Amino acid sequence: MAHTTHNGKNTTGRPNRHSRSAASMRRALRREAPSTIGLLADEQDFAAMRRYRTFTFDDHTLYLQQVESLLKHLSARGVHTTVALFDPEEYAAFCAGTGLAPDTPASRSRFTAEIASAGATVTYTGQGLDSLIPLLADRAARRATWEYATARLAGVGACADCGQDIGHSAFDRASHLLLRVLEAAGPGTHHMVCSTPAEGAHLAAVLYTERDTAGPARIGSEEGAEFVTVLAMAIALDKPAGLVLRTSRPGTGERVHGWRLKRGSLLPLSAGEVFDAYCTDAETGEPIAPESHVEYCAGFDIGADEPGAHH
Repeated sequence: MAHTTHNGKNTTGRPNRHSRSAASMRRALRREAPSTIGLLADEQDFAAMRRYRTFTFDDHTLYLQQVESLLKHLSARGVHTTVALFDPEEYAAFCAGTGLAPDTPASRSRFTAEIASAGATVTYTGQGLDSLIPLLADRAARRATWEYATARLAGVGACADCGQDIGHSAFDRASHLLLRVLEAAGPGTHHMVCSTPAEGAHLAAVLYTERDTAGPARIGSEEGAEFVTVLAMAIALDKPAGLVLRTSRPGTGERVHGWRLKRGSLLPLSAGEVFDAYCTDAETGEPIAPESHVEYCAGFDIGADEPGAHH
């Protein structure tokens, strides 16, 4: 057994690993513990949090500067950090439902951990807040869309005639339609949008994919699930829906195709209908100038239905 001298070295002259201080060990562990920051990106949300005595910030611009400084500090120390949107109304409801006192940093920290577990977060990689906040808002909106569509799909129930789960059948059908469109579209970079009305607003899902000359399109699991769920909801509830595909290939201009959903099938739009759909503001109905490098094309045929494709 080696003997330790008073200078922290054993008789071999090497430093004794047990001589490290508790503080240095905690710092080492801290570098391996991830961090999550709940961000009040909106000035109104920031103002709502000022009613809590323990929330000490009184200037939103200064608050954002301090958040960015903290992110840089954590990144410099090698700490993996994610950012989530902090919603004061959801926070108040969370505290009421869990019995937590809302005017404490500990409750805010626990709520931040809860919202981060839902997945609507952005990993900090050194980007400024001016680019991080829009990305975070888009991620949160997509998550909310997916949750809404999932809830509606789950609530449809079973078919009164055959007993089959309508939501499950619609999801399979939507997956099939998506793969058929991408297969027929061929190689290239594809940007797809599926939209359908929902409680006075439009629900939209976006999907980016790439396909080489050989092999199927590469679809991200999260985006793919969101897209299919929105399309499946429209199928299950027999709602009107539209699907737009924008394709770009090296050396050629971009082409836009479109379809309408009817009774679980995608029917091609004419070139004029695609132009109108793409060049009209969905919220105001006002015309939008067409893009000069884009060709607006009729939707193409994605092939005959499989036997028994309709519920």
